[in-house]
Amino acid sequence: MIPKQSTYRDRLQPWCIIRHLPKCQRLTVARFARRPDAESYLNALRRLMPAVPHTIVFVNALSANETSVPIPMQLSSIQR
Repeated sequence: MIPKQSTYRDRLQPWCIIRHLPKCQRLTVARFARRPDAESYLNALRRLMPAVPHTIVFVNALSANETSVPIPMQLSSIQR
């Protein structure tokens, strides 16, 4: 699967339902803004496709313009 750039819409809907595929791949089935909506959809998927494994995940991706400082760097700057 080809990773894609996170869009503004993706950041507004961080709760994802993913379907597990062979060879450690995954497919995003749906995205939601609220966890209860994702759980309801997951229950419907489990009733319709009981043999297919699905999981709810929270994706908090940074955009290409945003940067994050690694935790070891933050700790070393605080101690000084």
